[in-house]
Amino acid sequence: VHSKDIEAEKTKLIALENAWNQAQIHRDGQALDSLLADTFVYTDWDGTVLNKPRFIADIKGPSVETTLVTNEGVEVYFYPGTAVVTGAYHAKGKSKGRPFDHHGRFTDTWIQMSGQWICAASHTNLVGK
Repeated sequence: VHSKDIEAEKTKLIALENAWNQAQIHRDGQALDSLLADTFVYTDWDGTVLNKPRFIADIKGPSVETTLVTNEGVEVYFYPGTAVVTGAYHAKGKSKGRPFDHHGRFTDTWIQMSGQWICAASHTNLVGK
């Protein structure tokens, strides 16, 4: 694999991570559905484990209003047909009417299916509230 191709795929994956952030802010379940594998598993910072339908329902639900999600220090590691994306995130908003301001880390595992990257697993870890 040429380094130019790796850079292009890295750029693509970072763009997908940013699209995910925007989908969360806009409660866009359809956009999330296209980014996540059917067998997607999400492990939240508090130990909650959600499957794809539950994760999308939570994002679309009225109890959480996300106003900001940004990533920094994003790294992409490639393996055959797979990429692991790590980084720090900052999320702000309201959950059940109470404000939250989270700083954390994430690890997302992306797989290639039919020439597209889709996320198979995501794990977040809170480092500051």
